[in-house]
Amino acid sequence: MRITDLMIQETMIMDLQATTKDEAIDELIASLNRSGRINDPVLFKEMIYKREAESSTGIGGGIAMPHAKTTAVNEPTVVFAKSRKGLDFEALDDQPAHVFFMIAAPEGAGNTHLRTLAALSRLLIDSDFISQLMSTDTPAEVSALFDAKQAEAAEKEAAKEKAKAEKAANAASTSNTGQQQNTSGVIVGNANSEDFVVAVTACPTGIAHTFMAEDALKKKAQEMGINIRVETNGSEGAQNVLTADEIARAKGVIVAADKNVEMARFDGKPVLQRPVSDGIRKSEELIRKAVNGDAPIYRSQGGNAKEEGASTGKISVGSKIYKDLMNGISHMLPFVVGGGILLAISFLFEQLASPENPIVQLLQTIGGGTGAFHFLIPVLAGFIAMSIGDRPALMPGMVGGLMAVNSNAGFLGGLAAGFLAGYVVIGLRKLFKGLPKAIDGLKPILLYPVFGLLIVGAISFYVFDPIFGSLNTWLVDALGNLGTGNAVLLGLLLGGMMSIDMGGPFNKAAYTFAIGVFTSSGNTDGAWMAAVMAGGMVPPLAIALATTFFKTKFTEQERKSGLTNYVLGFSFITEGAIPFAAADPLRVLTSCILGSAVAGGLTQLWHINVPAPHGGIFVAALANHALLFLLAVAIGSVISGLILGLWKKSPMIVK
Repeated sequence: MRITDLMIQETMIMDLQATTKDEAIDELIASLNRSGRINDPVLFKEMIYKREAESSTGIGGGIAMPHAKTTAVNEPTVVFAKSRKGLDFEALDDQPAHVFFMIAAPEGAGNTHLRTLAALSRLLIDSDFISQLMSTDTPAEVSALFDAKQAEAAEKEAAKEKAKAEKAANAASTSNTGQQQNTSGVIVGNANSEDFVVAVTACPTGIAHTFMAEDALKKKAQEMGINIRVETNGSEGAQNVLTADEIARAKGVIVAADKNVEMARFDGKPVLQRPVSDGIRKSEELIRKAVNGDAPIYRSQGGNAKEEGASTGKISVGSKIYKDLMNGISHMLPFVVGGGILLAISFLFEQLASPENPIVQLLQTIGGGTGAFHFLIPVLAGFIAMSIGDRPALMPGMVGGLMAVNSNAGFLGGLAAGFLAGYVVIGLRKLFKGLPKAIDGLKPILLYPVFGLLIVGAISFYVFDPIFGSLNTWLVDALGNLGTGNAVLLGLLLGGMMSIDMGGPFNKAAYTFAIGVFTSSGNTDGAWMAAVMAGGMVPPLAIALATTFFKTKFTEQERKSGLTNYVLGFSFITEGAIPFAAADPLRVLTSCILGSAVAGGLTQLWHINVPAPHGGIFVAALANHALLFLLAVAIGSVISGLILGLWKKSPMIVK
């Protein structure tokens, strides 16, 4: 397939009018939508910004490649655009972007399409080619230039494959193939060089940056006279997978990736872990450090490489704690949702039948304190520990969490046990480092489990459980005895937090707090769940109302997407408002926070309890004051919708 089969002329923009990154994205998406290549512009825009949140697709050198892989795409398409003046796309080199390629890939894009997109990505490493693109005036010239360049690349590839076949026929050594460049599965570099490194490149979508980083590393290695093998983790999965022999021979490993790759195979090797963008823009630096072994030694059992050279970039303490906490919460949520919904259904059956009904007892057993809910805190603690200390920390973390449950230390004790277990295992790893190598195999299966469990269990039993048990009892009693005024203030706070970042740290902190009280109070009255659920339902419902009653303030695509937010809001899926918040954060977030805070506060003013941790309107019937709960949500949504509708400016018309 030719690149120009995807880069159709009718979508090309030869004189981009945008002056900002947001305007450029909107203009490119509008071109896709006009041609019928996408079916849901709002969802596609959401996925574009989700990728931008990982790292800017302004790769430098005047190029930007915003891209997304989503069901919103009808046909794989690349929109080419030029901006003569250039604009700030938050590029990695802080220079304006002049050439744009917006890649739209459907969820089930075929291998042929993905390989074509990879070929496009590799072409953009050539600065001379980019200069030629800038000199074009018509879509036809752009197409002709790409066709000629792809034909030239195909000829070179055929010549390399022929040379490779001839060497294989002559039984040449496969450990060093000499001056071959950019041939899949072949070592690139200098046949006489003893310097050999390996690399893995990967980006979240596996479409563009993966292959650009691969090509940049290969070209720079060729210039430096260094042998390199590059594995790519693209949309087709891992290609040119590194062999155990190659990893063993390599002086260093480069992992230029923005998603998880298989790391255990690099145990004991100097490994540079960098964003995929560094593979494109800082290829020389990475190769030099890898050759010199100037990188941390990776330990597959530890999760924390020991630094033995230049820093790979320090992560702030706050970011590290948040990452570890989110690992625990993300693994806990399936238990919350699954168990919570079954528990909610049991309450519904209980109202219709009786507590002794077999269905009620079955559902409460599966979802409640002896079923899914019994695992909430152990799973939270275990996966916090695993994020810190890798697999050896999982078991002591889970046991510490279970001890917290059994001693009434609750989720606070579980949090403490999780972090304790993670750092205890890190300490044990350092302590046992000097032991003979002959017993290295016993560390993960004997030493870490036994000593980790003993230390975590003892500290939990004698320190954490008594302290947090008393604190948890006081907290639950204090919350239960709050006066109406104080309860309303806390409801305002929890409700507002649900809208601050819509799934981020503030949202998760409020939800985790409510879950902690919900599971630690000895009952499931759900007073604080009512506040966070109401607050979380408001943003998408407010968006839906605003797009319905202030139609002139939104584009046609936004109005269509706004309708889906009715369903998302009723279902307590706050994330439905994210695309709108990303496009207009000040107005959307401010209006949503105000409405969510009001909704959360009203639930406490009216003493509403929702005995379910999820479900939205579908569990509203379980509330002690179901109509008042729905009224609180409605009032908050109307307030937010009115503020947003009145405040928002009319959309810019793209010509």
